[in-house]
Amino acid sequence: MRSNQKLKPSYKFYRGCYHISHAILGIIYWFDVRGRERIPKGAAMICSNHSSMIDPLFVAFAFGISYFLHFLAKIELFKIPVLSAIVIKLGAISVDRDVQDVEAIKQTFSYFKKGEKVAIFPEGTRAAHVDEVSAKSGAVKIAERAEVPIVPIYVPRKKHWFKKLPLVIGEPYYIEKMSDKRTAEDYKKLVEDLMARIEALNPAAAA
Repeated sequence: MRSNQKLKPSYKFYRGCYHISHAILGIIYWFDVRGRERIPKGAAMICSNHSSMIDPLFVAFAFGISYFLHFLAKIELFKIPVLSAIVIKLGAISVDRDVQDVEAIKQTFSYFKKGEKVAIFPEGTRAAHVDEVSAKSGAVKIAERAEVPIVPIYVPRKKHWFKKLPLVIGEPYYIEKMSDKRTAEDYKKLVEDLMARIEALNPAAAA
């Protein structure tokens, strides 16, 4: 049995951690959330770029306390005493990045069926610059199969203390169904499109 199945996620615990971290980080970063009105009701796949260990917090802040986001997190975090219990209570889903993690996919679908939102960083690891790493296709494949919308969100790769930190939520969209099976090249293009949608939300790029 996977470790994150042993404890049930706690929305109360999530809210407590949210308020504490928001109060602390809010002193250092001045959050400028944009596009919250675009958040769809019900299940959705939340996809963000990734450059910092605290990006999950910024994504959560962008969506607000009303939403319980379940983050896909590397399985190594679930092997660390104390930390593992925390991420489990926060509703995170452990994923083994070296294999096609069927258990992680099943847990993601179980949250979708409950109408909840799952967040993932398609780049799979922290990247300080655009195109530094190749994004993975897992997010688009799951969203296509589950028939849930993808919600792109941009978090600045460079974060400056005591300045506005724009967190921009984009328009949700669906992966179009195809009668034929998609090829690896098809999914590569879908991932490139997703990352392009995320980067297009960068206020600096739009200026």
